[in-house]
Amino acid sequence: MTSPSTTLSLVDTDPAELAVDAIVIGVHSQTGGQDATSGPAGNLLLASGAESIAAAFDGKLTETLALLGATGGPGEVIKLATLGTVTATVVAAVGLGPEPTGAAPAPEALRRAAGAAVRALAGAPRVALALPLPDDADAPAALRAVAEGALLGGYRFAGYKTKPQPARREPVAEVLVAVPDAGDATARAEISRAQAVAGAVRLSRDWVNTAPNELRPPSFADAVAGAARDAGLGVEVLDEAALAAGGYGGIMAVGQGSEAPPRLVKLTYTPEGGGSGKRVALVGKGITFDTGGISIKPAQGMWEMKSDMAGAAAVGAAMLAIAALKPSVAVTGYLPMAENMPSGTSYRPGDVISMYSGKKVEVLNTDAEGRMILADAIARACEDGTDYLFETSTLTGGQVIALGKKIAGVMGTPELCERVKAAGEATGEPAWPMPLPDDVRKGMDSDVADISQVNAGMDRAGHMLQGGVFLREFVTDEVAWAHIDIAGPGYHSGEATGYWTKGGTGVPVRTLVHLVEDVAANG
Repeated sequence: MTSPSTTLSLVDTDPAELAVDAIVIGVHSQTGGQDATSGPAGNLLLASGAESIAAAFDGKLTETLALLGATGGPGEVIKLATLGTVTATVVAAVGLGPEPTGAAPAPEALRRAAGAAVRALAGAPRVALALPLPDDADAPAALRAVAEGALLGGYRFAGYKTKPQPARREPVAEVLVAVPDAGDATARAEISRAQAVAGAVRLSRDWVNTAPNELRPPSFADAVAGAARDAGLGVEVLDEAALAAGGYGGIMAVGQGSEAPPRLVKLTYTPEGGGSGKRVALVGKGITFDTGGISIKPAQGMWEMKSDMAGAAAVGAAMLAIAALKPSVAVTGYLPMAENMPSGTSYRPGDVISMYSGKKVEVLNTDAEGRMILADAIARACEDGTDYLFETSTLTGGQVIALGKKIAGVMGTPELCERVKAAGEATGEPAWPMPLPDDVRKGMDSDVADISQVNAGMDRAGHMLQGGVFLREFVTDEVAWAHIDIAGPGYHSGEATGYWTKGGTGVPVRTLVHLVEDVAANG
């Protein structure tokens, strides 16, 4: 099921003369310093890019917006009928917060503003964005942010409703971004990149939002494999027979409780000429639904466990963006998929599982299933050969307790964790490095196997760290690695905000793409 698409293009026509249904401008809030004016518009300041619109309103635009309740707060959208003052039917003023001192708004502020505005303008087929863009070295990053925000903010999952929804306005179909020179090669390249990356994020969201009865491991594998083949990627899909024969004990154990058998999807991108010689592996958790198995979860909120494959969705989608962007580094994606169900064939607490790496794992909690399938995929990635390994998963509720709903936890090789943090800052997908303490690992010693899944003595304490410590056991010494826990940011259950809509977010597709490009450029 594919969500409606949005097209994106550049335009250098005077914004006041654009033949569009709505024109978006930016407004800042003023804090009341000595430069602030008195009166209704005293706390509003138009951002650059809106000059011709303001002139068409004879200088009364900020006053009118203020009378309509505009404050310039981040993400606020106030719509004003133009009544023929400019070509567009509606002017939409989106808040950018306080005016930056001596600089344009940060890329993330622009990304969120563009997303909020395009979402608020659903029902307007053609929208133009006249948001502030710097004219210096920061211009490409700002343009990329605006373009991504517009495409992601306009996302809406197609859904399953059988009756027309009269009050449901269609998402914006076409977005024009106003720039000084629409023919500039750098600007055009940024638009192309934004379309590839945002398109991948939107597809990742579609996969996460799909009902779990329609996206079980075999169908999820087919969907990813089909999209990957269309993109020119190499594709290998291991079914249950191949997994059993290959010794993928972790994937098979988790998947054996479901009538929908598990899969492992491997996607391969090979750069022309061999690229930089470096190799990157991306691994993503693909639990298409997680009941907790025999250690069953509470019923409350379990419906959101359809999102427990968000890591695999992100890796699969990132591989499609990589195929389009063609970085000069070899990249391989590994997507282990299973459905964790309670049945007479489920794996049990107390089971000892022989993993792909040869290690024996004592199962203490069948709800710690993600690390079981990831351990097999990580071991396979290391066996195939890689220099850098990035793994992402909705792994632990402990991530949400520690860092909240919007900041991912990162564990692994310290230098690589810092690169993940920097990539998150650049893309608007924040992540924070966390430790892997020795005492957590000591508590995972098993009396009967090489390691247990969890530290029973710590119970829920350090829950996020237990996941990282376990996965570290399956990474070979020569591989730099980072585990990105997106239990919170992978799925947004609240109201839409910025360029996040309700449901799957697509985190961390943009981070993974950024990291691959960083490795291609810098090793």
